[in-house]
Amino acid sequence: MAPGATTLKRINREMQDLQKEDLGDITLAPLETNMHIWRGTIPGPEGSVYEGGVFHVEVVLPNDYPFSAPKAIFKTRIYHMNISDQGNICIDILKHNWSPALSLFKVMLSLSSLLTDPNPKDPLVPSIATEYLRNRKQHDSKARQWTEMYAKPKPAVKATPAPTPTPVVSPARPGRSRRGAAAAVQTTAAPPQPSRLSAPSSRAGSSRVPSQPSTSIAIVIDDSDDEGRRNSASTSRAKRKRSLGEESTGAGASSSRTRRNVASTLVDAGVLEIPDDEPAPSRPKRTRTTRNASSSSSNDVIVIED
Repeated sequence: MAPGATTLKRINREMQDLQKEDLGDITLAPLETNMHIWRGTIPGPEGSVYEGGVFHVEVVLPNDYPFSAPKAIFKTRIYHMNISDQGNICIDILKHNWSPALSLFKVMLSLSSLLTDPNPKDPLVPSIATEYLRNRKQHDSKARQWTEMYAKPKPAVKATPAPTPTPVVSPARPGRSRRGAAAAVQTTAAPPQPSRLSAPSSRAGSSRVPSQPSTSIAIVIDDSDDEGRRNSASTSRAKRKRSLGEESTGAGASSSRTRRNVASTLVDAGVLEIPDDEPAPSRPKRTRTTRNASSSSSNDVIVIED
């Protein structure tokens, strides 16, 4: 049967009343998908054998609520004479003493009181009631044991953070500078870089050089051969200049000797006259002798100066 308007109105009013009531550690609220099913928790009363436990309870409302009593069930196992292993509860307000004037809040309070004061005269589990009356110490020990096993909240497991890796630093050698130690650490941590010497040469084919870790290599270039070549080249050039100069000097001397020979020949022939008081000219005079066609006996001398 579908719930009537009276039932829905009563459920909404109890929801509002629960927000105003001081429930303490007791919780109670309807499901979002079904307002006829309520779930709550009851903490074990202090000083009782159920202290420290948290007991989950489910309350189901009938369609004609509040004219019919709700049905309450313990979802947590409990060692109690008025509560069965299936969670059924034996209490008078949920049976013949139910009244529409009662509310779900009062039902929860009655269940909390039942944990403190069980009723051995109307037991749901007679064996527990007999033990309660005859051997109270054993009864209380079992009740605490069940509370420890089923009702105690499990401690939250904290996730252990992963340990942070510690960087490994090689110890610096004695006499080593700080810069050298830092370079050693960087060389240990950094991966080897590929070599850039693998490009083939354009003039001669060269094999590729495999990748090697970058290291500092001191390259010494001996240029003694080049200096020797330059010295020999300069010496050969100087010798060549010297030989050219000697050749030019020899040529000039031979030319001077040739001119002096010609001049002396002309003087001996009487063609060239050199005065005694004047120095010899720098250049010899050339003379030309011409004969007159009309007179064969007279000789004319013509002197031409260059």
